[in-house]
Amino acid sequence: MIQWIRSLTFIAIATISMPIIGLAFAPWAMFSLRGAYVCCKSYSRFVMWLAEHLVGMRCEVRGTPPTGEVLIAAKHQSFLDILMIFQAIPLGKFIMKKEILWTPVVGQYAKRMKMYAVDRGKRGAAVTKMLEDVKTGHLEAGQLIIYSQGTRVAPGVSAPYKKGTAALYEQMGQTCIPVATNVGYFWPRRGLYRRPGVAVVEFLDPIPPGLPRDEFMARLENMVEARSDELLLEAQAANKGR
Repeated sequence: MIQWIRSLTFIAIATISMPIIGLAFAPWAMFSLRGAYVCCKSYSRFVMWLAEHLVGMRCEVRGTPPTGEVLIAAKHQSFLDILMIFQAIPLGKFIMKKEILWTPVVGQYAKRMKMYAVDRGKRGAAVTKMLEDVKTGHLEAGQLIIYSQGTRVAPGVSAPYKKGTAALYEQMGQTCIPVATNVGYFWPRRGLYRRPGVAVVEFLDPIPPGLPRDEFMARLENMVEARSDELLLEAQAANKGR
């Protein structure tokens, strides 16, 4: 019962603090890209601090977060992995569903930081548009973050990897950094309960550019899924008996 109360309190504070922090930084963010990034990183740090001190969920980033121009192909389990990845790298840009742009506060900051929105209902056209934007320079070659399965997937659940990741990898000609996680065990896609423990986002070994598409996708999926499963088992073992 106590953990439930802590979970609900955490959700309430994290939700209410988003527009408060967003409005507080708005004058700076309107005229400065750096201001927008500082705002979002401040919110990310606050939520992770709150998770640790209120519900006992410590957020840990492992591996080496990239600082140069790379494609980051990540496992997506909950809102928490977004915050942790964004906080860990200097100037990340997410490929996100277009509906997010209409979300209060989040949408405005996503536009300001030039996040890349796609229509998930027209997935093939979205991939084509992304490739065109890479060629014309409208999609900046930086720390571009794509969720390879296209949506949040619960820990331990299998879901296909989408072709958009391979297409961007080929077109951009950049190193790909796979990212594994177990955060969905602590902060699930659905539900209000937040588990205590160590939520991990891990940057894995780079995949060099230039691999054939099938080889790249097989390596990416094997690396991310295997390590995410290991992180899940680690979390379950640590929480056994709680």
